[in-house]
Amino acid sequence: MVDTAPLIPAYGGASLADLPRSLLAALGLDDPNPLGVLPAESVCVFLVDGLGAALLRAHPDTAPFLTAVGGRTLTAGFPATTATSLCSLGTGIPPGEHGMLGLMLAVPGTGRLLNCLRWTMPDGFAVTPEEWQPAPTVFQRAGQAGISASYVGPAAFKGTGLTEAVYRGVRHLAADTVDERVEAARQALLEPPAYVTVYYGDLDAVGHMCGWGGEEWLRQLAIVDRMAERLAEALPAGCALFVTADHGMVNVTAKLDAQSDPALAAGVALLGGEGRARHVYAEEGAAADVLAAWRETLDSRAWVVSRQEAVESGWFGPRVRAGWLPRIGDVLAVPYTDLAITAPGVHRLEAEFVGYHGSMTAAEQHVPLLEVSTR
Repeated sequence: MVDTAPLIPAYGGASLADLPRSLLAALGLDDPNPLGVLPAESVCVFLVDGLGAALLRAHPDTAPFLTAVGGRTLTAGFPATTATSLCSLGTGIPPGEHGMLGLMLAVPGTGRLLNCLRWTMPDGFAVTPEEWQPAPTVFQRAGQAGISASYVGPAAFKGTGLTEAVYRGVRHLAADTVDERVEAARQALLEPPAYVTVYYGDLDAVGHMCGWGGEEWLRQLAIVDRMAERLAEALPAGCALFVTADHGMVNVTAKLDAQSDPALAAGVALLGGEGRARHVYAEEGAAADVLAAWRETLDSRAWVVSRQEAVESGWFGPRVRAGWLPRIGDVLAVPYTDLAITAPGVHRLEAEFVGYHGSMTAAEQHVPLLEVSTR
C-alpha cells in the first residue's frame, strides 16, 4: 500500500539545515547544536549528490566502509533537490527563509523562470545571487570567526550563480578527480580550525540517466565508498568527517506530459519546479481552476495543493518570507507514486530521466549522516 502522507521535513530537529549550525557549534561558535555534534578542531563534510539513506542501505556489499560506519538519518527539506539542499547546508536555515524554493522558479515581475541550478534565464534576463539569496552563509560566519572555510569541487563550479548564492565566503579549491579532491581536502584540514566541504556529483548524474541500483550506478557507489574511506584516512588528529547527501532518488515507472494534457495545460502560464515537485504558475484569475484540474487529473498519484496550503503546512519550513511567496507556484504537484510530471517541450533532457527526486517520500527525503572522527 502506498503511504499517502507527505513526509514533512524535520526543520529545526534533524534536517540538513540543522547540520551547518551544529558544525559551527562544534568549532566553537556560539550557535545552537540541534544535532549534538561534539567539539572538533576541524570538520570535513563529504557531500554526495543523490546518496539517499535507503539507497545506501540497499547495497551494503558495494559500500562496506559507509555501511560499517553507521549513523543517523536527516530529512533533506522540500523540495528534495540539489539547489534547495545546498542552500540549506550553506545558510543553516530552511528553504522558506533562504528562498531557494525549487529547481525552476518564477522570477516575480518577469514572466520567466530561473533555473536555480544552472543559474540561467531566457532572453538574456539575469538575477544576481546576492539579490536572490541575501542571507549570510555559514562560511562567511566561519571566516569572521577565524575559521578557514574551503570548498573542494570541480573547477567549472567556481564563480557560478549557484556557488555565489550558497558558498559565499569559501576558498574554492578546484579539484576535478577523486585523487585531487582527497588531497585538496587533506591539505585544507592541516590548517585548523577548518570547515571543509568536498562535493561529488557523479552518483546523481548516473542515477538520473540510468536509474539507481543498476550496474553503472553501483560502480559510482563503490567510488563514493572508497573516496569516503580515503577522506577518513586523511583526517588529522582532532578532526571529524561527516558524510551526507542533498536528497535521495526514485526510479519512475510512469510519466505524464503536463504540456500535452489539455486538462493540465489549461490556464497555466509557467511550469516550474521539476518532475517530482512541480511549481505550477497560473494565468491571472485561473489559480482555482488550475488547482481543481490538477487535483482531478492526479488523484491518487500526487499531492496537489495551493501555495497557501503548502506554506501553512510547513512544507518549506516554519515560515516563508513574504518576499519569497511569489516564487512559489499557485499550485504544487508532488507525486507520491512512481510518477514524474514532465514537460518535454521545454525540459527535454529531464523528460528522458529514469531517476528523479524532489518529492516528500522517504526515499527522496531521507539522507544519511555518517561520522568518522579522530578526536
